[in-house]
Amino acid sequence: MNDNFINFVRKYSDAPIAVAVSGGVDSVCLLVWLAKCGLNVTALHVNHGLRSAADTESQYVVDLCRALNIPSKIFFWTDDKPETGIEAAARAARYKFMTDWCHENGVDTLMLAHQADDQIETFLMNLGRGSGLYGLAAMARESWRDGIKIVRPLLNIYRSELKKYCDDNGIKYFSDEMNDDEQYTRVRIRKNRHILSEKLGIEDGRILLAIENLG
Repeated sequence: MNDNFINFVRKYSDAPIAVAVSGGVDSVCLLVWLAKCGLNVTALHVNHGLRSAADTESQYVVDLCRALNIPSKIFFWTDDKPETGIEAAARAARYKFMTDWCHENGVDTLMLAHQADDQIETFLMNLGRGSGLYGLAAMARESWRDGIKIVRPLLNIYRSELKKYCDDNGIKYFSDEMNDDEQYTRVRIRKNRHILSEKLGIEDGRILLAIENLG
């Protein structure tokens, strides 16, 4: 387990927290690490009904939480789906399900599994859009949404470390086929980001440092 992660989440050990768990490697690893740290966690999972594996992933989250002795709550997005902007609509629905649950259950903190690669990709996407200071600062480790504190404990940890931990410990996770679909800008950035370091000498760590300074 990552020592920086342990030190960061320690201050949340005295209060109940919610954690968003999709079933992907990032959120599964976050859930397992929080459980190992002994935090008072409830896992929240949203089944958007958009992919054939959605029900299987939901059941896996339930089973994993049971094995970790952690309560879980599954939400089902049954609203009519828009013909365009489905990704943004699904994200908005996901946040609403989870923040509403937090308000209803007296939970002030919701943890998300965005990690260092997500942070760099967000920075580069916003750079491509010509964003100003706020956009280039990318995601904050601690912020607020709908009156709930949003915490991202993994922003300085790369996906490769999370994946290695799960693989080394036999922890199952799912892969979203959308992560390989190059119609999405984020996926194109993910697959070509290596050019920055290999051709221009702009290392990931320097980008993360720039993001931190902008923040």
